[in-house]
Amino acid sequence: MTRLVWLRNDLRAHDNTALARAAAQGDGSLLALWLISPGQWRAHDDAPAKVDFWLRNLAELGKTLAALNIPLLLRHAEHWDDAPGVLLELCREHGVRSVHVNAEYGVHEQRRDQAVQAALQGAGIAWHSHLDQILFQPGSLLTKSGGYFQVFSQFRKRCYAELAAHLPTLQPLPAIQPPCAIASDPVPAAVDGFAAPGDALRQLWPAGEAAAHRRLSAFADQHLEWYDGQRDFPAQPGTSRLSAYLVAGVLSPRQCLHAALAINAGEFASGNPGVVSWINEMLWREFYKHILVGYPRVSMGRAFRTETEALAWREAPADLAAWQQGNTGIPIVDAAMRQLSATGWMHNRLRMIVAMFLTKNLLIDWRHGERWFMQNLIDGDLAANNGGWQWSASTGTDAAPYFRIFNPLTQSEKFDPDGAFIRQWVPELAGLNKRDIHNPAALGGLFGAPDYPRPIVDLARSRERALAAFKALDQTPA
Repeated sequence: MTRLVWLRNDLRAHDNTALARAAAQGDGSLLALWLISPGQWRAHDDAPAKVDFWLRNLAELGKTLAALNIPLLLRHAEHWDDAPGVLLELCREHGVRSVHVNAEYGVHEQRRDQAVQAALQGAGIAWHSHLDQILFQPGSLLTKSGGYFQVFSQFRKRCYAELAAHLPTLQPLPAIQPPCAIASDPVPAAVDGFAAPGDALRQLWPAGEAAAHRRLSAFADQHLEWYDGQRDFPAQPGTSRLSAYLVAGVLSPRQCLHAALAINAGEFASGNPGVVSWINEMLWREFYKHILVGYPRVSMGRAFRTETEALAWREAPADLAAWQQGNTGIPIVDAAMRQLSATGWMHNRLRMIVAMFLTKNLLIDWRHGERWFMQNLIDGDLAANNGGWQWSASTGTDAAPYFRIFNPLTQSEKFDPDGAFIRQWVPELAGLNKRDIHNPAALGGLFGAPDYPRPIVDLARSRERALAAFKALDQTPA
């Protein structure tokens, strides 16, 4: 019996639930499929760097699958509406009797899978969906009242209890399959409409499971124990930089969890503070995936806190452009936005700083920032990106209170005290000392960087403007 594993954001052979289950199901051929869907990618604002990362990892995965006698087939489905027909045709062409997938959780992803499942089952082809992208099945962790958790600390406590009772196991690498006469399809180097990034960015993000595990091992060995003390300093190598590999599924959350537990004698909530802090970050990722399922409106451009839809956001295209280009006159903000443009990634502390600046100081709708991040991030993930933006904008679940507004200058002084990160990304200011580099505007025109802009907003006044806008929501008629 011919079986098919439809790969999506799970581009690995090790610890891949759908692949392992399909390989173990029975005799006959096992095929792998990946869909090229540029129209859908554009609709979802997937970044060119992210698409390039997919393709490079797919090419590496294809080599591993070939050694297992699993052909990798590529098909074109411009939009996911085309997916049912494309899969049905492929299954009929190769006599496929069962299809295995790892579940995905956005609204569009769920609708796509439901449509494909219906088409296949109507033709007598079995459909098997597996838990793989996250640790717990959405809907399995609920509050006492039967709803999805809206507060992370409560969700985390429940996760700890579940993990203590049952630690998710790693799936084995599939055994070598019987020889198959079907040839693999070549993986394209690029897809029209998604310009390949330069070599410098590609070198920052090497492809393949081996590269991902080298990065995981190096982080676990050299930085994980000090993660809680170093993670907020963007000039230091204190974070894992594994997010792109998790988003593309080159690494699984189970693999990361097991690596952390190996350092911490199997403890989740106690032991080394760095390990506990990193596990908590993985659980934030889990939390936002569950939110997608429990509150699908956040997948559709809606605020979690529906009352904030009435907020009087500013239409300020010039300010938005200055923010996007890293020309706001606030050095830490500009350094962060330039890092994003050059590397496809931004340090997590900086993501909060620039998001607060856009939504609170500039009072620009968080959806503009969410979209810009997705269009540029190599690790752009709907759940985590939306959750982070709504947290910063005070429109989301477990969000920062609207009156808690980061001051980017004090954040800069605290987390880049020597100005090393700013000097790297804003070379116009490299000659300033560590006191003045955070706020060169305070020097007037004397700081010797005529090409660096003055701040586009007064921080104190803009803070008051944001507070007034949020307070006005309380007066909005129901």
